[in-house]
Amino acid sequence: MRRMHVAFAMVGVVSLFGLAGCTTDPGVSAPGETETTEAEGEWFDQALFDKQYDERGVTPGGPADEPYLQHINAEMVDTSEFASDGAKKGCFANASLSNPWRQTGWITMNEQLKELQASGAISELETRDAQDSDDTQIADIDYFIAEGNCDFFVISPNSTAAMTPAVQRACDTGKPVVLFDRGVQTDCPVTFIHPIGGFAWGIDTSEFLVDNLNKGDKVVALRIAPGVDVLEHRWAAAEKIFGDAGITAVDYFSGGDPTEIKKIISDELAKGDVHGVWMDAGDGAVAAIEAFEDAGLDYPVMTGEDEMSFLRKWKSTGLTGLAPVYSNFQWRTPLIAASMIFAGEEVPKEWVLPQNPIPADELDGYLADNEGMPDGHYAKFGGENLPGFPKIWQERRIP
Repeated sequence: MRRMHVAFAMVGVVSLFGLAGCTTDPGVSAPGETETTEAEGEWFDQALFDKQYDERGVTPGGPADEPYLQHINAEMVDTSEFASDGAKKGCFANASLSNPWRQTGWITMNEQLKELQASGAISELETRDAQDSDDTQIADIDYFIAEGNCDFFVISPNSTAAMTPAVQRACDTGKPVVLFDRGVQTDCPVTFIHPIGGFAWGIDTSEFLVDNLNKGDKVVALRIAPGVDVLEHRWAAAEKIFGDAGITAVDYFSGGDPTEIKKIISDELAKGDVHGVWMDAGDGAVAAIEAFEDAGLDYPVMTGEDEMSFLRKWKSTGLTGLAPVYSNFQWRTPLIAASMIFAGEEVPKEWVLPQNPIPADELDGYLADNEGMPDGHYAKFGGENLPGFPKIWQERRIP
């Protein structure tokens, strides 16, 4: 799915504007390599770590039953300069649809689009899929700029540094830019939408493992890919907390490939005991669990994600687990934000959405709420009040 035209007939800012997905930057280890580079230590930021640590405990503002409209410690910005009547055309430069998390969000975004088209806020959303390529996404953004038919831009960057100049060029058109999911190194977008962030994920998951393991125990950390800020922040936080607690952690890039994940775990089990498994994304979590089953060993303490395949395996095995969340409902928020901007309403400059893990005592509730959903679905997708629920997600209709 390289190019998509989505049109229906229905009438915080921080110094590194940064924050999941799969990509690589030049000079960083490729997926499958067993060692990381020293440069990755540069991703740890104590101030951002502390900020996200505290945000985990903040009660968000906004509607209690609409988490995709909630915000944490928001600095609101005036958008009156963009106020205008009529339905607007959006141009969406998407990093990819290459994993279940992004596919789930894309389905939800399109259902939200239908609602905004019906209300007359948005006319269409022209979308280009970069297929996990920086070069392609840069060309996509430049295409939209040259085309000159975009009333607003929505961008989910493929990677952080490489995409910064292209995002800046979109801002320089004077049209509103809405950034979400991953960040770049400019604060020019009108709003940047994301859950609390990678450090929060890393804190939640590593503290859970530390609380359920003993000093000297071994954890295998499975990482998707280098060079994406939210993923690097997850590991930077976990690595610090494991080190402080005396937990031995070895990390590998798996590319999210179940075969590679099973091989990594099997190889580590052949060396000795593995007491915990930490993941920076839940893709392939079931494969990691199956490696222990294949070896006839007890299940590890494990963190996965709110993907249904992991939640169901967690329930069936009874392992000690936690499902961290990188709130998938954020895919609704960019289009709502665009409609607010053209209505001249204030929006958060850094729109920080809640990001609450699923603990064991909430597992049964999320399994019940998502009964009938495919394994690649994400429990906290936030589309329950959209007209297509539940059929569109059950049938996995990817536009």
